[in-house]
Amino acid sequence: MAVGETGRTDTHQMPDGDPGAGAGSGARDVLLATASAIMRDGDLVDISLSELSLRSGLNSALVKYYFGNKAGLLTALLDRDMAAIVRSVDALLAKDDMTPEAKLRRHISKCIDTYYAYPYLNRLLMRLVRDSDDAEAARIADKYLRPLMRAYTQLVGEGVRAGVFRPIDPEMFYFTMLGVSDRFFSARLVMRHCSGEDTLTEQLRDRYRAHTVDLIMAGILAD
Repeated sequence: MAVGETGRTDTHQMPDGDPGAGAGSGARDVLLATASAIMRDGDLVDISLSELSLRSGLNSALVKYYFGNKAGLLTALLDRDMAAIVRSVDALLAKDDMTPEAKLRRHISKCIDTYYAYPYLNRLLMRLVRDSDDAEAARIADKYLRPLMRAYTQLVGEGVRAGVFRPIDPEMFYFTMLGVSDRFFSARLVMRHCSGEDTLTEQLRDRYRAHTVDLIMAGILAD
């Protein structure tokens, strides 16, 4: 939608023959949501454009229209998911009515919930950083990785200053949280062969969330 010189709101239509014609303004979001579901269901960090078209009900040519190519689609998916994480962490740190311990418990829980919803996230992040040129890799780091590391420095520092947490290295704690959140939900092949279960259920998420919160808090709380 755009406001013309007369003040009238005009709707820009896609030209005839354009794969986006008539797809509606939500087509981009549908493609992202479908790509996310494909990678989650298949425990993958890649997609087939034919499967994307079949499951979304949209022309696969829309990928080029909205994202340029499949790599652009994957980058947009990473941006969607990582931006939501950074916003959530920033909002948590801004809460003045929560103790450092309560903030950390909430954060650990949300990490588990996030990787339950997007188990491909860290693998996708590493793939794009590895395969991108230096400028794009630097963009990803500046926009998502460095802000999260700074957030961990603040989160841990608040607890240490309050005498609630024992002094720990916030950078190492960031990698610890990344590992415990990512590894469990990306190990479905191991689960299949060891426990006969490879479906990410809410019950499995809840068990792992409670286990992880208890384990990490026991290690970081001051005596």
